[in-house]
Amino acid sequence: MTQLRRGVHSGRQWLATLGIVACALAASADATGPAPPTSDGRPVVVTPEMIGAGIVSSGTVLPAIPPVTGSRANPVAAWAGPLPYPIVIADRRNNRLIEIAPDKRIVWEFPSPNLKIYRGNDDVFFSPDGRRLMVNEEDNYDIHIVDYATRSLAWTYGASDTKGSRPGYFNYPDDAHLLADGTIVTADIRNCRVQFIDPAAATVVGQWGKEGTCRHDPPRLLAYPNGTTPLDNGDILVTEITGSWITRMTRDGKVVWSMHAPHVRYPSDAFPTRDGQVIVADFSKPGRIVIFDPKSGKISWEYFEKRGERMLDHPSLALELPNGNVVLNDDQRHRVLVIDRATKEIVWQYGVTDMPGHAPGYLFVPDGMDIDLFHDWRRALAQR
Repeated sequence: MTQLRRGVHSGRQWLATLGIVACALAASADATGPAPPTSDGRPVVVTPEMIGAGIVSSGTVLPAIPPVTGSRANPVAAWAGPLPYPIVIADRRNNRLIEIAPDKRIVWEFPSPNLKIYRGNDDVFFSPDGRRLMVNEEDNYDIHIVDYATRSLAWTYGASDTKGSRPGYFNYPDDAHLLADGTIVTADIRNCRVQFIDPAAATVVGQWGKEGTCRHDPPRLLAYPNGTTPLDNGDILVTEITGSWITRMTRDGKVVWSMHAPHVRYPSDAFPTRDGQVIVADFSKPGRIVIFDPKSGKISWEYFEKRGERMLDHPSLALELPNGNVVLNDDQRHRVLVIDRATKEIVWQYGVTDMPGHAPGYLFVPDGMDIDLFHDWRRALAQR
């Protein structure tokens, strides 16, 4: 308990920490000078909230990383229990990625190497080969590739702390994915566009939507897109905030179907389920998770609680697990939950409800996650 308390700050302690980090960052900026302005680069004001806890780590001695032996089609052996695989979490205001095993051991961690270029990681998704992680940072206005084996920053696109609409700039980038052909797809929310980027050349090779015109008419126009989920056949599932639109499109921009997400006020990152339905989080308070059938538009499953421990506060991402349970980020309650599909009970939790922190067992606005089907952590930990 002493160790856990050391990782949790009271409100005043958080403010003090943020103030120290803000001063350090300001001093660093003064020493290096601001980035030179461009015709389309508009510097943003960095607030204490955006800095979060600064550069932090759980302090855990990490085990050796097992090789990639699984894939999404053929995952490594599952664990017993409600969470069958480890999950990598984008712990946003701790400015780190952290991987948690089903038994709640920390097996992998990537703290920010530099707050100027890496801060506020929002979503994280494995590449198709399981060797890299694609990360977006909404309020740092950039996206990154992290090398999983070396725990290092491998690639960056966008200008940190600078927003814009011309190539090389974003205005709140969200939900980036590495596709099987090596292309990156990302939603650029406030520019009302989805971009396809060639990471080797660092150039935009395709776009849906148009800067400055934000309404639903895909692929020509998009209304604040915040999700771009690749499907097994190459199609893309696009989530738009305005109107709660979910649209499935082919890579060449043909609309397969488009509909309003039922019972959802603020849709966040729609994903497919194994049976061809769609699961989506409602980024609201109280929040909800909805699974609906795009063929009929009808809800087949829903989780919604108005108060108490079971209530969600701005959940940003929900995924169906291979065992049928639902795993989700409950951002503003600082926890990741697994919900039993049949009973709708919370059957697994990481993070202490309503208490931010960075010591083992704590999170600080966990905003994204992915399931590690690639590394056999169960076998690796058993051999230690």
